[in-house]
Amino acid sequence: MSKKLSNLAFAMSDSTLEELFGSIGQVVSAKVITDRDTGRSKGFGFVEMSTDQEAVEAIEKLNGTEVLGRAIGVSEARPQQPRENRGFGGGNGGGRGGPGGRSSSGGFGRSGY
Repeated sequence: MSKKLSNLAFAMSDSTLEELFGSIGQVVSAKVITDRDTGRSKGFGFVEMSTDQEAVEAIEKLNGTEVLGRAIGVSEARPQQPRENRGFGGGNGGGRGGPGGRSSSGGFGRSGY
């Protein structure tokens, strides 16, 4: 069973997260979510425990505890909701162009030189 963690200390890594939950039971996976551009922690992560009982115990024992100077929140992860299209070109970056775009006239290939 996967657990969502929020409010993680930004210094926490996958290995420190695994070590923390490993004190309660067998950790199947532990992942701190990072920004893809900067590589910095986003302040939350996911841990999967080997049994539902261990997951429940982890929530009871770790939710609200302070780790690396920050209180963590531990709860059961919910499935990600589909993202809503907000009308910005259907998700393909559309809407570009318009005034200031490149012109097809002029440049190389002009006659009259």
